[in-house]
Amino acid sequence: MSDVNHKKAGLKKILVFSASAISDLGIDLAGSAHMHYSTSVQVISLPCSSGIKPAWIVHALEQGYDGVFIAACGGDCAYLSDCTSRTSILLGKAQDMLKERNISPKRLKMAGICSVCAESFVSHMRKFDEELASYDS
Repeated sequence: MSDVNHKKAGLKKILVFSASAISDLGIDLAGSAHMHYSTSVQVISLPCSSGIKPAWIVHALEQGYDGVFIAACGGDCAYLSDCTSRTSILLGKAQDMLKERNISPKRLKMAGICSVCAESFVSHMRKFDEELASYDS
């Protein structure tokens, strides 16, 4: 579905940054279990959620995404024991950059998504989509 068709259908474009060793597995499980979430959700895999650059988040929102969701490694990160706190600091920087550009920092969300968290991921996508839709009202 094209960007124009997504907008006509009222679907919100959400970019998900996902940890390849942990969160991707839960997202893949949601797909293989045929759980429904918006076709306008796009996923980019990274080795670790603490590798996200705040500028990427800002760029995505400036280029037409309605929201950015970080599917964080959480306490299961294979790379860093302090992954969650590092990721939170990066998101704080991104929120500051968004405020400077008059973009609502509420368009950025983060949650830990584990390898078996398919239902949780789908729930987060539905709630975020609804929240983003309420901004248009």
